[in-house]
Amino acid sequence: MHVTSRAFHKNVRGAVADPNLRRSLATMKTGFRANRAKAAAALPEFEALRDAGAAIKDRTLAHLDHYLERFEARVEESGGQVHWARDGDEACRAVLDICRAHAARMVTKGKSMVAEEIALNAALEAAGIQPVETDLGEYIIQLRGEVPSHIIAPAIHVRKHQVADSFRENHPQFPADRPLEEPRDLLDEARAVLRDRFLTADVGITGANMLVAETGSTIIVTNEGNGDLTQLLPRVHIVVTSIEKVVPTLEDAATVLRLLARSATGQPMASYTTLSTGPRRPGDADGPEHFHVVLLDNGRSRMLGTEFRDALRCIRCAACINHCPIYGAVGGHAYGSVYPGPIGSVITPALASLEDAAALPNASTLCGRCEAVCPMRIPLPRMLRNWREHEVARRLAPARVRWGLRLWSFAARRPALYRAGTGLVARLLVRLGGRRGRLARAPLAGAWTRVRDLPAPPAGGTFMDQVRIKQSKARDGR
Repeated sequence: MHVTSRAFHKNVRGAVADPNLRRSLATMKTGFRANRAKAAAALPEFEALRDAGAAIKDRTLAHLDHYLERFEARVEESGGQVHWARDGDEACRAVLDICRAHAARMVTKGKSMVAEEIALNAALEAAGIQPVETDLGEYIIQLRGEVPSHIIAPAIHVRKHQVADSFRENHPQFPADRPLEEPRDLLDEARAVLRDRFLTADVGITGANMLVAETGSTIIVTNEGNGDLTQLLPRVHIVVTSIEKVVPTLEDAATVLRLLARSATGQPMASYTTLSTGPRRPGDADGPEHFHVVLLDNGRSRMLGTEFRDALRCIRCAACINHCPIYGAVGGHAYGSVYPGPIGSVITPALASLEDAAALPNASTLCGRCEAVCPMRIPLPRMLRNWREHEVARRLAPARVRWGLRLWSFAARRPALYRAGTGLVARLLVRLGGRRGRLARAPLAGAWTRVRDLPAPPAGGTFMDQVRIKQSKARDGR
């Protein structure tokens, strides 16, 4: 998996200075977050469902080999074929071999983060095969030559006028003076362009939200219907997905589906939930003649025996991303990874390398919002701390960070010294904060105070001082 996360700090500086990005991200805070909260509150058993969903994924991961082999057997029984891929190169080769076997010149693609992970579009283009994204957000960023900036809203960073500019540049078949000011105008134009692609594509490629071991079915969840057209109309349907997406039974899948849309967009269910089981059978009204599933590992099996295994419970709902204050300030492209936000900061070092992605686990306030809203109860803050520990142990952290932690550790093991030092610093910051109660400048905090004020500590002393005062008042009955 190719990442550019080493440039995270440079990317952040550009992101926070981008007014268009700030306006785009503001809509996420009032949209996804509020809708998710309403959907969860409207379902009394939502917290119990979270427990059940996490238990299903834990049980599956504990016996992943068994469920994957069972899934493969059911796919073959239904007339399909499973292709195992250790890494992105093997997955791309498998897809290309299938396309070449059917003399494919154009493929339509449903939304697939795994396809983004392995850079499938680039591989298809290099082989002379035209990939056409059919999810509206993915189609927009394909025209712009970009990668997704969000897991479920890949073009969330793009403003309406920018979409109109891309359409005018890439759709010369329409009148130059056509109106493209309203979202409906943009939608109608995209539909007109993509309709012909759906009808003429040789191969359809989709991802999968889940794989069902019991039946050999793949499940996709969409709100546009493009996934159905992608997998039903061409003669060949290829599912590109990863090994952790499997669940044991259809009942288990139903439990996860009750969590997925509520956590992602705040809907009880997505507009389209589609199960595919093998190629077209005699008597079927539609469907592909050939059905293939490409199962990608790409480092996931290495995570199974580590403290990062719980991250494989992720169902890619993006709830953690939608609630992350860091993502909300810098957007997805700053991360330099297909997977941004808290979940991306955990899995990117595992799938790529910590050397390439060491900045990402540090891009967190550890406020805990991500874990609080995760439908699979993934302990993201704990795993972000685990990566930070690995970073320090492997001497990947900057020298100033390592020495700072050593100094803090030295003081923390000596309570009297620690109390004296924190008391001195607290009194100094109170004096610097003055009556305003905030600091426009502070020692060792220049990066913070360049863009915002730092709250000054209260005049009542350190935290420990205030605890002692309250305990004393409680004993005195005050």
